[in-house]
Amino acid sequence: EWKRKREDWITRYGIQSELGREDTKSKTIFWDDNSVSVFDPVLCELMYDWFVPKGGKILDPFAGGSVRGIVAEEMGYKYVGIDLSHKQILANQKQSSKPFWISGDADKELFHLKGDFDFVFTCPPYYDLEVYSTSPYDLSNMKEKQFDDKLESILYKSAIRLKDNRFFGIVVSEVRNSYKTGDYHIGSYKGLVWKTINMCERHGLKFYNDMILFNSQHQASRVGKTYFERNRKIPSVHQNVLIFVKGN
Repeated sequence: EWKRKREDWITRYGIQSELGREDTKSKTIFWDDNSVSVFDPVLCELMYDWFVPKGGKILDPFAGGSVRGIVAEEMGYKYVGIDLSHKQILANQKQSSKPFWISGDADKELFHLKGDFDFVFTCPPYYDLEVYSTSPYDLSNMKEKQFDDKLESILYKSAIRLKDNRFFGIVVSEVRNSYKTGDYHIGSYKGLVWKTINMCERHGLKFYNDMILFNSQHQASRVGKTYFERNRKIPSVHQNVLIFVKGN
């Protein structure tokens, strides 16, 4: 049922969320597959249906592809999405003119927005797992400490724009370090999930729902045995969907 609904969203509205990211460099390469990650429209549908008042306004400070904006507008919500890549914004606009797409650095653009929002829903870069551009303002280009500081600043400014008694949703996943000891890659987790939770709670958001989006295990099953026997690491097959609340 989930697959059927996902295909329906994509075909009915001509969603091509991968457009605008042709130059992305991904570290999640399996065999000959170098495709970029595409956000799931069915997850959008559920989150909007569950956590947004009817006709509400949605803010997305890491807009990326077109999915979250198109689904929001077609469900009757108002969507404002900010993305650093002007190329990405143009690709999104070609797919739909209904969402309000803003080209720029969310850390700056959030100051200029007018009005408050009923839901924040976003998916920031997972450190440098996918590198989207060479811009010095691009989080995917930053070192870990700089990334953390920039992410927290944007989450804080987004929380300010959220109305009281409303929800704040972030889709995020763990990322491994690339530290080496000799020829051995230690690869411990960077802690992006718990860092994100702490960032939000430091700025008045209460951690309210913890969900996972179960991804296809097909790729993990293909490399799982080798991956585990080489370094005792388990392939990941999920992303975290974190929901916070501001107020009551």
